Amino acid sequence: MAEEEKGRVEELEREFVVPLRASQHAPPRTERTKHAMGTIRRFMVRHMKAEPKNVWIDPRLNEYLWRRSITHIPSKVRVKAIRFEDGLVEVDLAEGEA
Repeated sequence: MAEEEKGRVEELEREFVVPLRASQHAPPRTERTKHAMGTIRRFMVRHMKAEPKNVWIDPRLNEYLWRRSITHIPSKVRVKAIRFEDGLVEVDLAEGEA
């Protein structure tokens, strides 16, 4: 039994709703999407206990935020986050989103 657990890769998978409302009001109009990406990264660092350099954001999530240009970002986004054993956190859009 111990041998099976040793070979198994531990992953933590969760879904979050990341609020982006502050990213609509805090930065200038031309920096809203960039601010929203930073908000998602900071949210994942806090909730998945990772380092900022170990958070990988999927390009589909980036395209979802950029879909309505730089100034009109969504107020919230549902994401799926997976933390791997080596500390890497992969963030992607949740199923049914987009």
